[in-house]
Amino acid sequence: MAHEGVLLQCRDVHKRFGATVALAGVDVELDAGEILAVTGESGSGKSTLLLCMGGILAADQGTILYLGRELATMRDADRTELRRTDFGFVFQMGHLVPDLSAVVNVALPLMLDGKARSEAESKAKGWLDRFGIGDLADRRPGDMSVGQSQRVAVARALATAPKVLFADEPTGSLDSRNSALVMDMLVGAAREQGTAVVLVTHSKRVARVADTEVLMQDGRIVERVR
Repeated sequence: MAHEGVLLQCRDVHKRFGATVALAGVDVELDAGEILAVTGESGSGKSTLLLCMGGILAADQGTILYLGRELATMRDADRTELRRTDFGFVFQMGHLVPDLSAVVNVALPLMLDGKARSEAESKAKGWLDRFGIGDLADRRPGDMSVGQSQRVAVARALATAPKVLFADEPTGSLDSRNSALVMDMLVGAAREQGTAVVLVTHSKRVARVADTEVLMQDGRIVERVR
């Protein structure tokens, strides 16, 4: 079992895609409320590690424990529920639902979790206001800038108060000003509600917000910095 304070634990995790080795025996832990930056060159295994930790990809070998429970032995329905209730996700391009307004995009996970639409939209509006985009509540993603839509994506991921937020290059498509803005919002909100963060990034500047940084190379963690 994971010891007190450890939310997620990877032990000797391996993953291949055909002949390509993506993960070659990764050991890493994430504590409650910790911000962990995963850095390294393209193809080093960063995103694969994040997807395995988030229960989206199954590891070929090794163990991934969430609060002491092994992800691989959970039923699919339980893993799906975990991703809806305990985990939040932000990807480089946001992945918003294009036909829905900003406020409904943020409210959607809350409604899926059983909240009434009016309550969910009220909470969603509060998050948009907090992120300085309350005036965009009725706009669809196609009518927003990339920076604005990424703020909506971060708001959506944090609105359910997840225990872990998985952020894969969340500022990769943004200019430096918007990148700093989105990271400040993401980290500030995560710290406030005690959400742990797994942050995959190429950017050393972005990685500096983390409590711990692990550097990946060829599917392995080669350096840890606290």
